[in-house]
Amino acid sequence: MTTEISTLLAAAAERTVPVVRGIRDEQLGDPTPCTEFQVRDLLNHLSQVVVNFQLLATREQPEFGNAPDVVADGWRDRFADETERLVTAWSDPAVLEGESPRMGLPQALVGNLVLVDLMVHGWDLARATGQPYRPDDSAVKAVLPFVERMAPMGRSRGVFGAEVATPADADDFDRLLAICGRAAT
Repeated sequence: MTTEISTLLAAAAERTVPVVRGIRDEQLGDPTPCTEFQVRDLLNHLSQVVVNFQLLATREQPEFGNAPDVVADGWRDRFADETERLVTAWSDPAVLEGESPRMGLPQALVGNLVLVDLMVHGWDLARATGQPYRPDDSAVKAVLPFVERMAPMGRSRGVFGAEVATPADADDFDRLLAICGRAAT
C-alpha cells in the first residue's frame, strides 16, 4: 500500500539519502545553514527525526530529547535503511486517521512535518557540504501551503527562523526555504 505522504516521502528520500551518502568524514565539523548545528549535529538530528516519525506513524512514543550520536561505522547505510522504514511506516492509509497522541495534531499534518524536515535538512546538508540538491517538485507543491500555515507556530517554537525575503520570481522551493528562515542564494 501507499499513501500520498509515503509517495512524497519516498521522493524526498530519493534526493536526501544521496546527499547523506555524499558527506565526507572531514565535513562532519563544518557549519550548516542551521546555525546551531554542524554537519554531524544535523545528521544526528535528522536521523532522530526519521526514527521518531516512524514511531509517530504507529502512535508509539518517540524520544525527542538530545539526539544520540549515530555517526559511527555504517551510518550512511543506516540512514538510508531508516529512511526506507519511514516511508513504509507512512504507507498504510490507517496511519493518517485521527490525531497524533504525542503531537496533538491530525496524523496527516504530522506526516507533513517529517516531509518538511527531510527536504529542508536535505538541502541544509547539501549546502553545507557543497552538493547539489533539488527536491521533488510535487513534494514541494504539496507541502508549501502547510509550511505557510504552520510558520507562525514554527517560529514561536523556535523550529523556523525569521522569514527571509525572496525575489518576486522565486520558485516554490526557494519560497519554502525562505519561510523556514533560509536564503536559497
